[in-house]
Amino acid sequence: MDRSPPPFFKQGPSANVRLAFFSLLAIALLIVDARFDTLSRLRQGVATVLYPVQRALLLPRDLIASLGDYTGEIERLRAEHAEMRQIEAANARTLLQAEQLAAENSQLRQLLGMRERTAIRSTVAEVLYDAPDPFSRRLVVDRGLQHGVKAGQPVIDAHGVIGQVTRAHPLSSEVTLVTDRNSTIPIEIRRTGIRTLAWGAATGGTIELRFLPSASDIRAGDELVTSGLDGLFPPGLPVARVTSVGPGSTSAFMRVVAEPAARVERTKLLLVLLVEPPADAPQAADPPPDSRRRGRRG
Repeated sequence: MDRSPPPFFKQGPSANVRLAFFSLLAIALLIVDARFDTLSRLRQGVATVLYPVQRALLLPRDLIASLGDYTGEIERLRAEHAEMRQIEAANARTLLQAEQLAAENSQLRQLLGMRERTAIRSTVAEVLYDAPDPFSRRLVVDRGLQHGVKAGQPVIDAHGVIGQVTRAHPLSSEVTLVTDRNSTIPIEIRRTGIRTLAWGAATGGTIELRFLPSASDIRAGDELVTSGLDGLFPPGLPVARVTSVGPGSTSAFMRVVAEPAARVERTKLLLVLLVEPPADAPQAADPPPDSRRRGRRG
């Protein structure tokens, strides 16, 4: 079988001759270009013509790369935002704890200063919670019989008298505040030396002087301190400051209202004075049942 090409395709030089010719031509062009730089302008023109085509061909690649970078940046920003939120929450907790510790340290330093001024053996107690009885003003603290706390002992803070221990348990105690309506404390008006009793007011968290004669020398701003006549509260402890003086229920007496010197319902650390209560000191200060009923009706 004849496999040679048709005569039509045999026109011109053979393939080997053409290969040799074009090879020699390429080598000659390379030598001429290297020696005389004759093709640089041609290359620049071709590069200029082909540049838009190159950019068009690279556009899909650039779009895909930009999309990937954009997605990665969004994820990175989301992660950083979540981390910043966590750091902010942790910093807020740390700040609140630091402020609370600073406040407690300040109260403790003030209590230690009061302890030095009183020169009486004492123990620092922390308020656990308010007593659940809505008709009395009492606190429960974390010191009890095992810490030397007994019923009847005075309780103070850095500013003055808080109240008195009325119940002592092994590990905790109940403190009746000076603003409780069944609480009484012997006091003295510092300016004049007049001695009388101070009672807890029924409302408002204040203290009253109920049986002070109308002719007594007392005015708003007078400081009330413990008189020490009960043998329990050391004399000279701040109790309250007079806020108003007016007529009483009868013309023979005046009604005096005073604001407690201590932060009665705003303090967390207290100082229990470990004095030995008198034998007749009350073990509890529960209001009588009839007063409870009157309080409920009121």
